[in-house]
Amino acid sequence: MSRIGKLPIKVPNGVEINYNVPNLTVKGKFGELQQVIPDSIIIEQTEGNLIVSPKVKTRNSQALHGLYRSLINNMVTGVSEQFKITLLLQGVGYRAAVQGKKIILNLGYSHQVELDIPNGITINVIKNTTVVLEGCDKEQLGLFASKIRAWRPPEPYKGKGIRYENEIVKRKAGKSGK
Repeated sequence: MSRIGKLPIKVPNGVEINYNVPNLTVKGKFGELQQVIPDSIIIEQTEGNLIVSPKVKTRNSQALHGLYRSLINNMVTGVSEQFKITLLLQGVGYRAAVQGKKIILNLGYSHQVELDIPNGITINVIKNTTVVLEGCDKEQLGLFASKIRAWRPPEPYKGKGIRYENEIVKRKAGKSGK
């Protein structure tokens, strides 16, 4: 049995959960998320808690047990608190700006990089070099942050690039002089 799957999910006030097999809908003050739950997973709603359990103990249902418990917990957390990812742009001339539904990045290329901001994600740019992404869907938020980071991943010699807030980049010495 999954150690994570056994834990109950606490549902905070203001979060509404509707489960019509196989669709699960979670509504909160920051948005609404939907997930399709497989037939091998049972969701029971008690007072202020959700309990996720496998219908039959097979190898496949036990593998999905912890996964869907984590996905549902992320949905509940996202609509009640929102997730936040901070990206730091380090390098001479690297900067970001938001114009309408696009983020525009200057990353040392001969052209500006323009990316469309997906629905459900808000972006704040602080001092042109710090990009704060917020959203209720953890998967979509992480995917968009990785798309931004993929344009200039941090390099080990000078430390230039786009990095996550608490990311540590191991630096290399480079060439040694005579």
